[in-house]
Amino acid sequence: MKFVRTCVLLLLVAGLSGCGYNAIQRQDEAVKAAWSEVLNQYQRRADLVPNLVNTVKGYAQHEEKVFTEVTEARAKVGSIQVDADTVNDPQKLAQFQAAQGQLGSALSRLMVVSENYPQLKADGLFQNLQAQLEGTENRVTVARNRYVQSVQEYNSMIRTFPNNLTAKMFGYKVKPNFSVENEKAISTAPKVDFGTSAPAAPASAH
Repeated sequence: MKFVRTCVLLLLVAGLSGCGYNAIQRQDEAVKAAWSEVLNQYQRRADLVPNLVNTVKGYAQHEEKVFTEVTEARAKVGSIQVDADTVNDPQKLAQFQAAQGQLGSALSRLMVVSENYPQLKADGLFQNLQAQLEGTENRVTVARNRYVQSVQEYNSMIRTFPNNLTAKMFGYKVKPNFSVENEKAISTAPKVDFGTSAPAAPASAH
């Protein structure tokens, strides 16, 4: 009897493997890993915001509106609770996208403002933060693209026969992805290229 149970178990394992169960598991883990990297890179960007705002404030105290926009956008990003399960919640993923897009836009406006302050552009700390922001935006783009690809591969897998039967049996569902309209917004990195000079505005003493 024990031998029969063992044989049945082996046949079931082989059947699940043939129906894509193991492949679905691997791809699901790949999506989680890619999502974790997206969160890491967006957190890196958020962590740069306080120092960046404070540095610009030292030269451009009159740009309070922009500082407020950046600070509020960062606060909104921090207020959204995201974890591994967020990838299965279309509404929460959309909220996450919108908040990150808002922060990206606010940072872009902050960079535009900084163009009007030559002394700020020459500040060593600002230059270092600028380089970190540019590098982080590149990492965000790479991480986001990998996530999009992982979700596409996962969704394609569980929609394909016979994997779709296995996915339905074990409760694996199609995952939401970054939407087209928000993807364009969050793909636009803040402008941090100060190669061209802008008209100078009166700069406050640091």
